[in-house]
Amino acid sequence: MTEDQAYEDLTAYRLDDDDETKLLTLQDECTFMWATKEGWPVGVIMSFLWRDGHFWLTAAEHRARIHAVRRDPRVSVCVTSKGTKLGALKTVTYKGTCAVRDDDETKTWFYPALANHLIPGDADFAAHFARFLDSPGRVILEVTPTKRIDYDGVKMVGASMNWVAESQPTPEP
Repeated sequence: MTEDQAYEDLTAYRLDDDDETKLLTLQDECTFMWATKEGWPVGVIMSFLWRDGHFWLTAAEHRARIHAVRRDPRVSVCVTSKGTKLGALKTVTYKGTCAVRDDDETKTWFYPALANHLIPGDADFAAHFARFLDSPGRVILEVTPTKRIDYDGVKMVGASMNWVAESQPTPEP
């Protein structure tokens, strides 16, 4: 790698499938993005659950994001490793489609699963939180990923350190 190529091609710094799985399992927060009716991109931080290859999130039905995804189901979800035991240098963004769910079957499994994911180790509080979530004005968002854009900064740091070490002049004897 030459100095002028050092950070231009990031394909060597892809997130391994194992690390992606760990990231999506460990993290409980993402940036959920959609387009307004004027076409502006907008995003908010939301709690999520990764299950069976889909992102599952929830919000009150009156929120602008719910109206937006009903109008145009194309969304993006970005997840970083910040705050997890993976450190702060891994990220993955997905383009996908979003379905709005409000059926009892989905609510029955989703609210307890999300509550337990967000509140591990406290089953009583998680159960209370799940009941709190199950309100008449709440819906569930199911995002089906269609494209992945990923990055592993740990790999880039390692490559950068090697590049710097290799570019240092050899001391004269």
